Amino acid sequence: MKKLGIVIIVFALSFLPILTSAKNKWVAPNAELAKPTGTYEFVKRDTANLMLDFYKPTEGSVTEVNGKVKPAIVFAFGGGFVSGHRDKEHYQQWIKLLNDNGFAVFSIDYRLGLKGAKMGGIKTIGAVRHAINVGVEDMFSATCYIVEHASDFGIDPNNLVLAGSSAGAIIALQSEYELCNRTKLASVLPAGFKYSGVISFSGAIFSSHGRVKYADAPAPQLLLHGTDDRVVTYKQIKVFRLGLFGSSKIAKRLDKFGYPYEIVRYKDHTHDIADLMYYTFPEQLRFLEESVIKKTGRTVDIMMDDPAVPVDNTLRTLSDLYK
Repeated sequence: MKKLGIVIIVFALSFLPILTSAKNKWVAPNAELAKPTGTYEFVKRDTANLMLDFYKPTEGSVTEVNGKVKPAIVFAFGGGFVSGHRDKEHYQQWIKLLNDNGFAVFSIDYRLGLKGAKMGGIKTIGAVRHAINVGVEDMFSATCYIVEHASDFGIDPNNLVLAGSSAGAIIALQSEYELCNRTKLASVLPAGFKYSGVISFSGAIFSSHGRVKYADAPAPQLLLHGTDDRVVTYKQIKVFRLGLFGSSKIAKRLDKFGYPYEIVRYKDHTHDIADLMYYTFPEQLRFLEESVIKKTGRTVDIMMDDPAVPVDNTLRTLSDLYK
């Protein structure tokens, strides 16, 4: 049973968003694209030199609240740890909305830890864990670079919000989880550093130590997820102490310990929410304004059935990948 459970978890992780590497059907018609202000190398790895694109706020937009610069967003793309890129059109449409509302955005590279990996048996779980860990490591390296060069970018180094889509959402949530639990991975960050928030588009947390728990209080988290998502589980897949914990389970744990969070449960949606960030922007903006900027400490739990958010259920389960 334990072995079967591990296989299920690994299978779910290994094939996350194959849809994001297919034809880009998520581009909103007639929406403008953001254009990077500049591209920067933030770290050299053995396998690649990793880059980030910086998008400054739109000229004339409101970039400050009560004399403080709005938070900057650090975004990780989706692609199942095997594919994807930081400058896809539907990401740039979403970034344009953020820029128009006065937010700077960094869209980062990370190593694709499952690309070319040998999968099978017990090696698979190690490969998946490695893929997540190197993604988190790269997110932390990007964070260090951004903090070090904050004055050049015109941002507040103590006011960064993580965001990610699918595999990138796992990286964003996992990064905050590692930081709050003071793990070795997080030791590279500046002393006392904290993120200001996390925005997850269909993400999850991977744990080999049982249920989700935080040694330090986490930043406010916005969890957007389709209730019928079985690619990155909306609920959880757990075998003994090994588990992949989706948005619904994360929210339950955050609620138990009184940590601020917002979850938007998109009724009857599947993994499409990972790529519909342009259409779910109103919820994101409210989160940034209320939970991150005003620090209201609020808890919001919404079951959303909004006809303005298009539904694409062609990827409801893992078996749909092979149709």
